[in-house]
Amino acid sequence: MQPYFFPYLGYFQLIRAVDAFVVFDDVNYIRRGWISRNAILGGGAPQRLTLDTVGASQNRPIAEVGVGANREKLLRTIRQNYARAPQFAAAYAVVEAALGVRETVLARFLAEGLRLVCEHLGLYPRWHFSSAVPKDPALRGQDKVLSLCESLGAKQYINLPGGEALYDRDAFARRGVALSFIRPRQVTYPQFGAPFVPNLSIIDVMMFNDREQCARLLQEYNLV
Repeated sequence: MQPYFFPYLGYFQLIRAVDAFVVFDDVNYIRRGWISRNAILGGGAPQRLTLDTVGASQNRPIAEVGVGANREKLLRTIRQNYARAPQFAAAYAVVEAALGVRETVLARFLAEGLRLVCEHLGLYPRWHFSSAVPKDPALRGQDKVLSLCESLGAKQYINLPGGEALYDRDAFARRGVALSFIRPRQVTYPQFGAPFVPNLSIIDVMMFNDREQCARLLQEYNLV
């Protein structure tokens, strides 16, 4: 998967389901996607949280994009919105560490943030960067993914639901790789006693759920 900025619960359910997680950093940056932005709870509704970037372009690989300088502003926003959350202290420590990573390359910065969140959640996959995995640089799309699988000796490739329109089970089977998808189930949890707002950043999940509760939420998916 492309590295995302504090992604939603389903992204971490995917990480829970795998032995090895490949940070897809040698594909082009996606504007208006989730690579450098997400949503947290603000006033009972989704509030956009956007990490500034340097040199971001849809014609440039994620590995060539830099990190901007608004991290302190983002931390203030998160503190303001979640200071009263039951798990604020523990969750904020993780977020603060992730935003404090001394890395100027966006892909590496985001990957380290993912690793820190995973550590909090008790997830310890083997990490790889696609740019460092041997393969034909001319490959694109499904062929590129299959080449990554073969280089890493994978027997099964698992993706989020959006990949169902991109990948063909028969093509994977012909190369000896089973193709599966995570289908997150609908989950709810208390959010300041207000109506539940779904599909927010993992920040929201950690703010309202302790590690044991997070572990249960991480299991709320089907593998198909």
